[in-house]
Amino acid sequence: MRPRSWSVGHLVVWSVVGLTTPALAQAPKLPTAPTVHTSLDRTAVWVADRINFRVDVVCPRGVDILEDDLSKDKLKLDGLDLVGSESSRSSDANETTTHTFTYVLTTYRVDMPVLKIGQLPVRYYIKRPGQRLQDEAPAGSVDVGGEVIAFRSTMADNQDFYPLRDRRPAAARAELFSLAQPIGLGLVVASIVPVAIWGVAFVAARRKPGVKRSVRQVRHEERASLDAVRSMNMETVDGRRDAFTQIDAVVREHLRDVVGVPGPSLTPEEIEPALVEKSTRVPAEDVASLLATCEVARYAPPDSMPSADACRQALDRAVDLLNAT
Repeated sequence: MRPRSWSVGHLVVWSVVGLTTPALAQAPKLPTAPTVHTSLDRTAVWVADRINFRVDVVCPRGVDILEDDLSKDKLKLDGLDLVGSESSRSSDANETTTHTFTYVLTTYRVDMPVLKIGQLPVRYYIKRPGQRLQDEAPAGSVDVGGEVIAFRSTMADNQDFYPLRDRRPAAARAELFSLAQPIGLGLVVASIVPVAIWGVAFVAARRKPGVKRSVRQVRHEERASLDAVRSMNMETVDGRRDAFTQIDAVVREHLRDVVGVPGPSLTPEEIEPALVEKSTRVPAEDVASLLATCEVARYAPPDSMPSADACRQALDRAVDLLNAT
């Protein structure tokens, strides 16, 4: 048999094949893209019904996604409102990671026969030791498929106005329910009797003379209360707020118990004309000014709170006003 002869062309072809084969063998393997699954627990809704839209992103070993791409702010909704959302992450023995996102949706509109969830792109990355995903360039992206939900209602579509459906007459009550009306009225009348008895007893109890405190006892209690205010820490915002609250209460109770003006139930603007009408020795303008200062301090923000010196001055004014009567 005649031996095969090799031409120069054959030698060139085999040389090229020999050089390129190792390079092809060493080419990096492209990463496998994540798999996306979506599901709805219902495909048609009424007004205010809840819909659970679930997204599962299954990432193979060495691949992961940024969960921020599936945050509730990125969700594209048409005619739907987001009520709530939650997410979870799990891995199996093959180092496959599954990201699960559940969105709770609803609708309050009646002018859209079709409700939509738009497509959402999700980037995926190759995990490398010591590097964060957000610091790397994405290896690719996958799309979370959109969904269409039908709106079901007995009302006609494309109406500008939806009147109340009140043309159907009310159904007649059963005979048993007709008998319940006089029985219910009788029970109501019967329940009035004990309530009336209790009301008479309550009024009689209120008319009984109670133990009236003497002026001396009232002043003793007021001095004790103001001494307690003087011992408070007025260098702090909370301490001054408590001090002003206590001063306000003592002055108002003094007006009620000594002067005869319903101080606890009047505003500072109402107290001044009430004192003038009472013709007392109490300086009405000073009392109204002091209570107005206390009221501002009780509800003012920390940066508007009066100083410790102002708090001490208010305490001295309260002592002077109480001593004036």
